[in-house]
Amino acid sequence: MAIKDTPEEWAVIATTTPFTGNKTSVRTDEVVMPDGSSVTRDYQVHPGSVAVLALDDEGRVLVLRQYRHPVRHRLWEIPAGLLDVPGENPLHAAQRELYEEAHVKAEDWRVLTDVYTTPGGCDEAVRIFLARDLSEAEGERFEVSEEEADMELARVPLEELVRGVLAGELHNNCLVVGVLSLTAVQAGAGVDALRPAEAPWPARPFAS
Repeated sequence: MAIKDTPEEWAVIATTTPFTGNKTSVRTDEVVMPDGSSVTRDYQVHPGSVAVLALDDEGRVLVLRQYRHPVRHRLWEIPAGLLDVPGENPLHAAQRELYEEAHVKAEDWRVLTDVYTTPGGCDEAVRIFLARDLSEAEGERFEVSEEEADMELARVPLEELVRGVLAGELHNNCLVVGVLSLTAVQAGAGVDALRPAEAPWPARPFAS
């Protein structure tokens, strides 16, 4: 048997949206179970996100530190952001986030991995890119605000981030998945085996 996630959709006989926020909403579906009964499932509806593991020529990963109110922590993360426009090309969104959050551009882009962050309670899908051949972006820096206004930026060796993840010191989902995925790739088939940056993404279909 192939170990592979497969699309499937159980019947929904009623749905409501009890809350609509600025970027996300909450939906309540009445879902038919295999035995014919029905149950309600509440979940956050999310536009999707991209994240960038930017690796420099010295094997360091570009990370940033910012406050995350829901978990009451200041977390080290990799650059990331929402897919603000339905159907937006995720590569373009990732390039924008790397520029806005770090004022960096990259010449080499690959898809590192695709994940559902919390599939039991949210439909958010994230595409994590590997970006290499980094350089300073041209022009003025993007003006940040709110939680991003006091972000710290750093470049940290990949192996130090892996150590922090396994020690329970680093918790951001995209950082954890990204650094462990890259470590596995480097120990296995190599970066050239990764999918191209424009690889299809069924969770969030996009135009080239």
